[in-house]
Amino acid sequence: MTSASNTFAVKPFRIDLGSEIPRLKSLVKNTRLPAKDLSPGDVGSDKISYKGLSLDSLRGLQTDWVENFDWETQQAELNQFSHYTVVIEEQTVHFVHQKSKDPDAIPVILLHGWPGSFHEFSPIIKTLTESWTSAFGKNVSYNVVVPSLPGFVFSSVPPANWTLDDTARIYNTLMTDVLGYSTYTLHATDWGSVLGYSLYSSFNTTVRGAHLVMIPFPSPSPEEIVANNITLSDVQKVAQQRAIDWSSTNGGYYTEQTTKPNDIGLALYDSPVGQLAWIAAIMKLASDPRAGTPPSVLDNTAILTSVSLYYLTESFLSSVWIYAQNANSLHFVYTKPPTDAPLLFSLFEYNPAFWPEEYVAKIGNLVSYKVHDFGGHFAGLDNPPALIGDIREMGLYFKA
Repeated sequence: MTSASNTFAVKPFRIDLGSEIPRLKSLVKNTRLPAKDLSPGDVGSDKISYKGLSLDSLRGLQTDWVENFDWETQQAELNQFSHYTVVIEEQTVHFVHQKSKDPDAIPVILLHGWPGSFHEFSPIIKTLTESWTSAFGKNVSYNVVVPSLPGFVFSSVPPANWTLDDTARIYNTLMTDVLGYSTYTLHATDWGSVLGYSLYSSFNTTVRGAHLVMIPFPSPSPEEIVANNITLSDVQKVAQQRAIDWSSTNGGYYTEQTTKPNDIGLALYDSPVGQLAWIAAIMKLASDPRAGTPPSVLDNTAILTSVSLYYLTESFLSSVWIYAQNANSLHFVYTKPPTDAPLLFSLFEYNPAFWPEEYVAKIGNLVSYKVHDFGGHFAGLDNPPALIGDIREMGLYFKA
């Protein structure tokens, strides 16, 4: 680690949103839902389907939000982390910077997507700072940095035409010029994977390791996999089918947020239950069906905390604009960037996107491809122990 620059004024930050809770609870309590299911088709009584969140599921979450959810407890848990803000290129960047006691700790930046936030990584942050010894005797620990994407929760709204490549640039500045790390690693999911791959590709002298659970390339079709004589494991077959189902039946929110972000953003701006219905549907459908049972911590409290952060920071509208501003972010030609930095990939069985090892190897210096039979899209909540283990493995390949 080098000395951090004095050019940037890093300010300690503390979450303090409790004053808005009485109004939030009142809105949630007084939101009228249908007395009975008015859907002309079956969406299930207590499960999520591709037709949307069931009335029973939403009503249960609504009741839980009013009667059982304790924002002060969740806020206190989030404030156990070290939060900061800094202005880079006129953008206020909120970030967690949790440092290890180990002087040789490796810097890692964790990159979330939508409908996530820094909260998505809260189960893994402190454990990653702790020393771990591999079977080969190498000690690994991390200094963990978790920024909020522009327009998400406590980070400022970006200007027009701002893309994830722009975010990559200011995040590299955050890691190097602000925090003083000459080299670092990254973990990324969802939109964070687009951002993470931009960092991996464009900042090859500073990014010296990447762990991804998604890549910004189209998933190969089943016919393509067969034509290339690729054999899939049973878990991979489930993941492949999940990806097929998702792409064919669950693109409505993606289309809406890419083409009409202001419509959905304004419609739900002051409707916490509306935001809950929109976000909970994605969180439930994209996660493991066993979510909320160990090792998953993706339960109602996690969902309500996520939605509360969006609502209380008034960032739902600005967050959905990430789709419109990055509508052309998918790479359609598999090419390797000019870097020798190690790339690691983890496949979680119920993540609704699928790439076999042979395809991930086309886009980087792939050194590890792990398959997990538990977990989904939100791995930090869906299977924290597995994600911690895979990020720790990245430290075995890291060379500053």
